[in-house]
Amino acid sequence: MTNHVHLLLQVSDIPLSRLMQNLMLRYSTWFNRKHQRIGHLFQGRYKAILIDADAYLLELVRYIHLNPVRARMLKLPDEHPWSGHRALLGKEVLPWYSTDYVLSLFDGELMTASKKYAEFVHDGLHEGTRPEFGCGSHEGRLLGDDSFADDALLRAKEKLPNRVTLDAVISEVCRCYGISESELAAAGKTRSASEARAVAAYVTREIPHLSLTELAQRMRREVSAISQAAREAGREGGSGS
Repeated sequence: MTNHVHLLLQVSDIPLSRLMQNLMLRYSTWFNRKHQRIGHLFQGRYKAILIDADAYLLELVRYIHLNPVRARMLKLPDEHPWSGHRALLGKEVLPWYSTDYVLSLFDGELMTASKKYAEFVHDGLHEGTRPEFGCGSHEGRLLGDDSFADDALLRAKEKLPNRVTLDAVISEVCRCYGISESELAAAGKTRSASEARAVAAYVTREIPHLSLTELAQRMRREVSAISQAAREAGREGGSGS
């Protein structure tokens, strides 16, 4: 881009910090020598987000290569000379740029894979910004579901976050309304139980790692009914199914 760069890197034994230090130092040295200048080239430290490749890799590849289009620097990503997009299309070879893995996710045959990749990128031409690619969870360091985040934190030997469980939500709602879980899930539409279910549904919906589907199973109701109860509770402060 005009004042920053997006990199999608796969890290193995060498830490990302060492790779970035080497890259930034070498590029700064080359740039300063070429333009006869001195001093810092990059402003501040780079920002890195560890992503769940199974869930986000292809979307992120497309998002990065469409950045120049969204910034109105050009009409098509094929016109941009400073990205790996043309290499994935098979239109140029960049010895340092690996295309095999990304293309293998489209097809086992190279030309077919490149064609499917081109169609995939074209389908996203009118895609807007994706805020999740600029900010992750856990202090902006991770992008993935709770299982992925927990595994990454364990590998880094960091403390796992304390998460509210569905049991805790149900227990607290029952306490507030003075009913048992069996009464909460009972058939019928008594006002107290109905309102309590709506509140439980609303709270569950607002906590990213909790599932309305699981709550619906616990309440022995359809997911659509629980979802509707959550919406009504959000609008009106409580009513339900």
